[in-house]
Amino acid sequence: MTTAGVRRSAPGATPTPLTGPGQAWLRMAWLYLVSRHAPAATGLLAGFGALLWAALHWHWNVAGGSAAAAVFPLITEAGAAAVIAVTTYGPFGEPERATGRWLPYLRLGATVALTAAAIGALALGSTGGVLPGGYAALARNVAGITGVGLLCAVVLGGMLAWTGPMAYLVLIESALAAGLTTPWVWPTRPPLDRGGAICASLVFAAGLALVTIRGVRESVRDTAT
Repeated sequence: MTTAGVRRSAPGATPTPLTGPGQAWLRMAWLYLVSRHAPAATGLLAGFGALLWAALHWHWNVAGGSAAAAVFPLITEAGAAAVIAVTTYGPFGEPERATGRWLPYLRLGATVALTAAAIGALALGSTGGVLPGGYAALARNVAGITGVGLLCAVVLGGMLAWTGPMAYLVLIESALAAGLTTPWVWPTRPPLDRGGAICASLVFAAGLALVTIRGVRESVRDTAT
């Protein structure tokens, strides 16, 4: 009598799923994205792309003057950045930070992926008409304003991170109305302006680095770690 064949599955039984390191990592990444409502955020980003398409196609205006054409694209760019910033909020707080050694990589990957998705969705939406500034300005604006939201998430928490992009949008509109231009308010600069691109890149890099390494503030009394 031998033990040969003991580990064989019975005829018709469901095969045991693979549970290697790669599958485990993918499952962990998916659970992280779900906990941050990334699937819903992706849908919202697609919605902003559709909104931009409609605004350009039907020539919607929300302001007067020569800068009117740029206002609605800026609204969708700031809205997309606010959505990305809010996804930095996690419901588990300290336990997740204490047990997840892969957490910084998940933060980095999710944020970069959603930023790329936002730029892609708005680029598709821009096919509805003429986009002021073109794709270069769109990518610069989305990345930079997302950086503002990420910095706000580190200071105020993920649930309040949307306030950063919205406050920055008000600053942009005020600068446009007053005819003021500065590299730190990059949407007021020409599409290929080097100073505006550098400032937007610095803000995005700073926000991404802090969110990746330190995480976001979970509550008023919590310190970002």
